[in-house]
Amino acid sequence: MTSFEKYLKAEKNFSNHTLRAYLKDILDFIAFLQNKQKSFVNANKYNIREFLESLNIRSVSKPTIARKFSALRTFYKFLIINNILDKSPIDSMTSPKKDKKVPLFLTEKEMQALLNIENISLRDKAMIELLYSCGLRIEELMSLNINNIDFISNTLTVRGKGNKERLVPVGDKCLNAVMEYINERRVYGLPYDLKSPLFLNKHLNRLEQRTARRILHKYFIKAGLTKKVSPHTLRHTFATHILDRGCDLRSVQEMLGHKNLSTTQIYTHVTIESLKKVYQKAHPRAK
Repeated sequence: MTSFEKYLKAEKNFSNHTLRAYLKDILDFIAFLQNKQKSFVNANKYNIREFLESLNIRSVSKPTIARKFSALRTFYKFLIINNILDKSPIDSMTSPKKDKKVPLFLTEKEMQALLNIENISLRDKAMIELLYSCGLRIEELMSLNINNIDFISNTLTVRGKGNKERLVPVGDKCLNAVMEYINERRVYGLPYDLKSPLFLNKHLNRLEQRTARRILHKYFIKAGLTKKVSPHTLRHTFATHILDRGCDLRSVQEMLGHKNLSTTQIYTHVTIESLKKVYQKAHPRAK
């Protein structure tokens, strides 16, 4: 498994989260085969189908099953590359379909309540502003350095999944919040050089994802949000709100860093009511 882990890091550029998930998926499959007195070397497509069916019986979610299938496909490709197998038993199989759930998002009123929280630190205010202004993933937010922000061109350089960079526009209000936080660091003699992490913890190291999630959760409660909100909810909220305001789907895809447009199209489900209103106003025979 060590060589497979190295392959995922070097060839696939997976995030640590995806890396851990794939390795666990393969170990789960190996454990399943051991109960069948088989190994991954002599497993066939029927064994893989049995494994996936066992997950379904245990009510494992469809996205998780689809990910495990993808992990197996990658694993068998690795085995072929390293001449351990001549042929992959998964090649003739099609990936399980995922349920396309409508993503949870905040209304504009709910988002304003979060943005207008009182007694919030400048650092935490800047975090919320960036998540909403740019639709970032929490891991992307935490990986930012000060030099990733161009205050002149109002853009942000983001390193997303697969270590791919993208350029995202940033609003003035968000940039003002970030600048206030950086100026505060300067006043108190904290690191503010361009290569410094944007968000620091109390030990002046890069703020960790787990800590950031805990901090943000505190503000979600303080804003009176009754939904099950996470940092990713703000990413969904960003996409939904700009589509509602007329942004085209391709541009949203670019800003979110989605590889396929089909991933971005999930947000069209939540904007259908807005489209209906536009249709009612625009079409001569709508009424």
